[in-house]
Amino acid sequence: MKAWRHLLDWAGRVGAAPGDTPETLLQKRLTVALCVGTLPLTVGWSLIYLAAGAPLAAAIPAFYSLFTPVNTVVFAWTRNLAVYRFTQLLLILLLPFLVMLALGGYRQSSAVILWAALCPLGSLLVEDLRKTLLWIVGFVALLLVGALVEPFLAAPGLPDELVTWFFVLNLGAVVLVVFGLLYYFVGQRNYFQERSEMLLLNILPREISEALKSGPRTIAEQFDEASILFADVVDFTPMAAGMTPLSLVELLNEVFQCFDALVERYDLEKIKTIGDCYMAAAGVPRRRADHARVLVQLALDMQAAVARQPFGGRRLAFRIGINSGPVVAGVIGAKKFIYDLWGESVNLASRMESQGQVGAIQITERTWRLVKDDFACEERGTIDVKGAGPTKVWHVSGRKDPSLRPG
Repeated sequence: MKAWRHLLDWAGRVGAAPGDTPETLLQKRLTVALCVGTLPLTVGWSLIYLAAGAPLAAAIPAFYSLFTPVNTVVFAWTRNLAVYRFTQLLLILLLPFLVMLALGGYRQSSAVILWAALCPLGSLLVEDLRKTLLWIVGFVALLLVGALVEPFLAAPGLPDELVTWFFVLNLGAVVLVVFGLLYYFVGQRNYFQERSEMLLLNILPREISEALKSGPRTIAEQFDEASILFADVVDFTPMAAGMTPLSLVELLNEVFQCFDALVERYDLEKIKTIGDCYMAAAGVPRRRADHARVLVQLALDMQAAVARQPFGGRRLAFRIGINSGPVVAGVIGAKKFIYDLWGESVNLASRMESQGQVGAIQITERTWRLVKDDFACEERGTIDVKGAGPTKVWHVSGRKDPSLRPG
């Protein structure tokens, strides 16, 4: 197994180009491993046939043993996978058939034509299905031709014991090669699938990603009870004017990674970031009775994190706004999916942030009614909210019992 891994590591470097995709690199690696990895077997077969008095049968695997290294060196220079793959698959298909003819048929050759089955199998792993079908047709055609011409073939008269042992060697070696290729291919496929799954889950909630796997479609659901949070950096525009683009992005990345960790701790849903604004929600896509309490606790933890540490060497101040109510949540469009929220509750939460005070967590009356028993809230009167009119607001200063956390 260790030798096989070393071969695959080496094969991964042959013919690799800087712009190759992971899929192309995998195809190159498997093609080289299949072709070069069988060289010890073809050399051994050639020597055994020569010692057994079948020079013509020995010459055929010997040709493969000489041609393949040269072809691989050419491939390493040209990086032309299509030519290398075609020539090698063609040899893998035809040469076992020729050995079978030279040895007098299927039985006398110990079913050596089984090696030709590696051609359509290799194609299945490293080419598209249409080309694989052509190789399968070619393999079946050779089987039929072999059956038709076998009565007219002359056998070199190999000992029965050698024929029997070659049956064992041919069957065993082909099975091992097939298993090795499939084992590696499945392992790599699972690795890429896990990476894709992880990337998808970093973009969409698990429930939504599972639904989209069945095919792109509009996903929308009504949630009667949910809470929405917006957090925005105070005086971001003038601060950004004095920073380099890279420093600005690094600062926001540092802040939002901190917020992401808090969101994950409470099993909430980060919805998106818009510039320097961070949006999160509770109660979507997983309904929960404590949506308002847990989101207010998130806001307090965000407030504490910003007060506790500088980001990008700067002390930041945030405005945070929260509202609770019905929302529509889902995914629309056919490309660049994003899980988003719509409705008046979302708009009002945004206004709570944009019309809030520096360093404050401003909430609506609807959220206050849901959290007043757990959090210390100060009534701040009525403000005129665009699109909503006069609206009562409260500021959250902390938990009434700091030892408790929302469940």
